[in-house]
Amino acid sequence: MTDPRTMQAPRRVVPVRHYGQWAGVAALVLLAALIVWQIAQNSVIRWDLIFSRVGAEAILEGMAVTVVLTVVAMVLGVALGVVIAVMRISGNPVLATVAWLFVWVFRGTPLLVQVLIWFNLALFIPTIGVGEFQIPLNTISPFLAALIALTLNEAAYMSEIVRGGLLSVDRGQHEAAGALGMTPAQTLRRIILPQAMRAILPPTGNELVTLLKETSLVSVIGAGDLLYRARQIGAADFSLMEMLLVASVWYLFLTSIASVLQTWLERRFAKDAPKRPGAFTRLFGFRGTPRDEHSAADTTKEQGA
Repeated sequence: MTDPRTMQAPRRVVPVRHYGQWAGVAALVLLAALIVWQIAQNSVIRWDLIFSRVGAEAILEGMAVTVVLTVVAMVLGVALGVVIAVMRISGNPVLATVAWLFVWVFRGTPLLVQVLIWFNLALFIPTIGVGEFQIPLNTISPFLAALIALTLNEAAYMSEIVRGGLLSVDRGQHEAAGALGMTPAQTLRRIILPQAMRAILPPTGNELVTLLKETSLVSVIGAGDLLYRARQIGAADFSLMEMLLVASVWYLFLTSIASVLQTWLERRFAKDAPKRPGAFTRLFGFRGTPRDEHSAADTTKEQGA
């Protein structure tokens, strides 16, 4: 029979009170209330116009162009970025130099400048081709120029992200795959890339959100994106500020969807990683009863029995 004095009661977890966080939240809420009150009292923005034009046909068409530019440029940029990253880490000095020059040029110049160069390419290179087969470059549309600029710029950044992910995989994985008779291509596809995805996905999600916002730069060449359509409508009836707010609402909506997609992908590729507490839990300091506390309590009960 077990002595009751040797039995220990389950430990009770008491959450730590973070009064400084509560004070910070109260200050932020007060500041936000003051800003909203100032806008409501002094603003001349026609809010009814904003609500009535959020779903305007021209705005929805511009949003569709923005989404197409983002998705196509991201897919092509990731594919090209993987190729450039593999070239950077290859043992071929020529390929490594070409890849380095590509990254140096397209990451070192502003995206807006690249958009303008591709749009005005025909001014200093009228045609391109060999012999009688010449393609006039004045046929490049604003949409195509925007897509080329966004893709090449994204490929430069994605190549560095992929290269960092590939270098994060232990060198022993390469040696083990080689010992099994795998070729370098098979090793990269089956062993290295799947392990590197955990390091590649978070910055890739950030790049997707950044690319979505950077599509607004193509409005300077009239590519028909969301910001371009909003500015067109605003310039027609002097409602520029209202239309900029309409565009901001849609950009927030699209970036929120991209952030949710990023979170889902990260969880899918990190199922065995320890789960972190959410923002609400970290803010108010509530942790609940950890799994190890339950295990300790169950072990104590079993020993007592």
